[in-house]
Amino acid sequence: MKKKEKTTYSFPSKILTVFFILLCLIWIMPIFEVLINSFKENAAVNTNAFALPDKDSFVGFANYIKGMTFGNYPFAKALGFSFLITISSVVVILLFTSMTAWYIARVDSKFARMFYYLCLFSMIVPFQMVMFTLSFTADQLKLNTPYAIPIVYLGFGAGMAIFMFVGFIKGLPLEIEEAAAIDGCGPIRTYFRVVFPMLKPTLISVGILETMWVWNDYLLPYLVLDRTKYMTIPILVQYLKGSYGSVDLGATMAVIMLSIIPIIIVYIFCQKHIIKGVAAGAVKG
Repeated sequence: MKKKEKTTYSFPSKILTVFFILLCLIWIMPIFEVLINSFKENAAVNTNAFALPDKDSFVGFANYIKGMTFGNYPFAKALGFSFLITISSVVVILLFTSMTAWYIARVDSKFARMFYYLCLFSMIVPFQMVMFTLSFTADQLKLNTPYAIPIVYLGFGAGMAIFMFVGFIKGLPLEIEEAAAIDGCGPIRTYFRVVFPMLKPTLISVGILETMWVWNDYLLPYLVLDRTKYMTIPILVQYLKGSYGSVDLGATMAVIMLSIIPIIIVYIFCQKHIIKGVAAGAVKG
């Protein structure tokens, strides 16, 4: 039986491995700090935020219970609005941008090319340039509710999604769509029955990236939503204040931890699809 040869790593490879391990630890450190402080009493967080909880400062899950009842706005309500906005925005982005990308990839016209370049240009426009105008426009068009804000997210998330979808669709064989047309399928049926199932790798990748963006977004909902009625979790964290503006840091850390747990779980289980989808969409960008 043939012995397996040992894999040898060069010195530069070992250096890079150590470097990336250290870089990973640096990225994980803030999350670890939030986690340990969520189990400490408020005074201990204020005095030594980097220390591990001891028997005097450890409060168990009391901060999590307090965080969900702290402040004047219900945590469950903010959590519900976060889920509603994230799910509806991602669905809208995936549906409309994939259809647009199919049109751009298959129609050879000046309009399609110009529209594609405009979508790419939207990716480099800083949000700060348009945020004040956006806030006023959203109020005028009644887009300041969780049920209408997905339209705003569609505008800001379309650029990257269309870029990835166009690159992937250009790599799909056109003959399959031509065969569907010969069988009597119109454009709508061809898209939903033939093209859409083939977009699965990029759909998953774009969906995960957009989910992380929308879920963690603070500035856009803060500017657009009517905060007297609607808050997402990132906005709620800012308003976790007691009397005279006092902030319970332990409860705040607990709420922050609760807000990042869902997105971390999604990313851990779906990270391989992000790499596959980005690679697939970059073949013929």
